[in-house]
Amino acid sequence: MSTMRDVAALAGVSAKTVSRVMNNDRYVSEDVRRRVESAIRELKYVPNTVARTFRSGRDAAIGIAVPDISDPFFATVTHTVEQIARRHGVAVFVTSLGNDEAAERAGVEALLGRQIAGLISTPIARDQSYLKPWQSRTAVVFIDRAPTKITADSVVEDDLGGAYTATTHLLDHGHRRIGFIGDAPSITTTARRLDGYRAALADAGVEPDAGIIELGAASAADAGAAAVRLLGLPEAPTAVFSSNARCSIGVVPALQSIGRADTALISFGDFPLAEALRPALTVVDQDPVSVGRAAATRLFERLESPDRRLKRKIVLPVSLVIRESCGTSLTAGAAPADDPGARARVPCG
Repeated sequence: MSTMRDVAALAGVSAKTVSRVMNNDRYVSEDVRRRVESAIRELKYVPNTVARTFRSGRDAAIGIAVPDISDPFFATVTHTVEQIARRHGVAVFVTSLGNDEAAERAGVEALLGRQIAGLISTPIARDQSYLKPWQSRTAVVFIDRAPTKITADSVVEDDLGGAYTATTHLLDHGHRRIGFIGDAPSITTTARRLDGYRAALADAGVEPDAGIIELGAASAADAGAAAVRLLGLPEAPTAVFSSNARCSIGVVPALQSIGRADTALISFGDFPLAEALRPALTVVDQDPVSVGRAAATRLFERLESPDRRLKRKIVLPVSLVIRESCGTSLTAGAAPADDPGARARVPCG
């Protein structure tokens, strides 16, 4: 059976470069990618991960468990993982867990029952210790949120820093009553984004008002209703920070329906057509492609070298993509304001 070193020798590259091609690394040149892929085909190379799973009687497959596969963020993460898994000759099983904490274990164990070699999962419940017995035979990587009561790899974003930067951006443009719309506070990402929002207000000397913080929006419709409530207050906020893309998808049409599309709005999380809206939506870009790539790369690293010492937690940076909905013109040096695709990008954190 051909090895990765054989592929590297035929393609005239290093074994590490072969691995980067298989993990869909965007920094690999097209010429190198073509040579490596040609060598893989010529040698009929089967990654060790696949060979090992065949020998052990386990499926050459991995599982992905996310809250909602229709969510733009998780859909892109899943697609990226599938692309990388395909390069490794590995199939992917996907399941949506929903937002019910009590349903997480059953959903995840249904995937594990298919004898998958590895699992990428988003924690929903407050305890993932039920996975400990599985770890001896299944590689596990968590995404978007760190797990609790278990030691495992995780790939998360800088939620606090992103929310702080977004809120500060609104404060810098004169807003003092900034509403917050988000999911349940028991969800780690919501809690950390709320912390970032409150920290930005505190640093600006603005007392947080619990009356303009709407939590528990489990759907786009819930978030839209929350936005209508906020804008109907006697002292309505002049700006809104939406803590995830799903909420934002509900908030935008809700503001339009009550004639308040002029309300400044920033979304934590980009989504398709956000830039095509009028006004184009300013977002904290989570870069789900990077999240999916990092999670899949780590999972296959664990499958190839289970005993290798690696940093358990990967924290990816986010950035503020300034468009139009935050009520400000683009910063100096950015694309012209009359360019429909104009935007400026500001690092967060």
